[in-house]
Amino acid sequence: MRHFRFSLFSAVLLFVLSALLPACGPAATPVATNALSRVPTNAPVTLKIAVLPIIDALPMYVADLEGLFAKRGLQVEFVPVAAAPERDQLIAAGQADGMINETLSTFFFNKDQPQVQILRYALVPTAQQGHFFILASGKSGITKPEGLKGVEIGVSQGTVIEYVTDRMLEAQGFNPDEIKTIAVPKMADRMSLLASGGLKAGVLPDPLAALAVQQGAVSVLDDSMHPEYGFSVISFRKAVIDAHPEAMRAFLAAIEEATLLINTHPEKYINLLSDKKLVPQPLLQTYKVPAFPTAGVPTEAEWKDALDWAKSKGMIAADVSYTASVNGSFLPKQ
Repeated sequence: MRHFRFSLFSAVLLFVLSALLPACGPAATPVATNALSRVPTNAPVTLKIAVLPIIDALPMYVADLEGLFAKRGLQVEFVPVAAAPERDQLIAAGQADGMINETLSTFFFNKDQPQVQILRYALVPTAQQGHFFILASGKSGITKPEGLKGVEIGVSQGTVIEYVTDRMLEAQGFNPDEIKTIAVPKMADRMSLLASGGLKAGVLPDPLAALAVQQGAVSVLDDSMHPEYGFSVISFRKAVIDAHPEAMRAFLAAIEEATLLINTHPEKYINLLSDKKLVPQPLLQTYKVPAFPTAGVPTEAEWKDALDWAKSKGMIAADVSYTASVNGSFLPKQ
């Protein structure tokens, strides 16, 4: 992770407050169908995508900017949401068709019956760039993973952030009783408490982690060595998938082309990062755009590991089917 110059703490909080990502909770109601599901399959298709202001969404925006959806006969509408619960409510109500989420969110939707399906990875950590970072307050004196033993780490509990935290520390040899987390749901609060020393450690995704480091936090551990934990995915409502399989293929083909464009010339999309509020203005000229994954879906082993963790936390009572929840059949042929 890189260290950046940024002196306006108020600007940091303004950006964070506009891009809060409280992690998702269980879908409260069954996913509804809407008019899209009843459109004849030979009619032009409009897909509504609920999008958080996160870097994971960049390929979708590039596909739209470059006309990659349009050339495949798709119209894509982005529905901005400020938080994951809002995203999930739109999906549950049938007011959005697709989203970027993670396996834990999918468990909640599908715990009783399949309502959404994962069609593709969205963002996966790499050896060169992590996604989630365990940070220590600069006032804590903690600089190495062993310093986190028994220390309360601020997370949004019951979410991918807590899952990644547990797994990263376990990989460092921590026993379960040495891992302590405390609920600090809002990322703005985590950043503020890390800066003040009110929180000894906390977990943030990049680029917010980079901002926290600039404010004095110390990067202790990240998921760059564990891509099997910190990835995000692209999911659609099953009713939409079943009604419009060709639209799914077209959408994913556009994402694949956009991914190649980003990975080849990431500097071309600096303005898009600003326009969509994916990266705060002070970081734009130095921020390293992550390499986005090519076509693929989570493995059954990745699914089972997250499911086992959720069950151990009492979040899920029974198994959720991998084959009913993860569908790689619409990916472009390699």
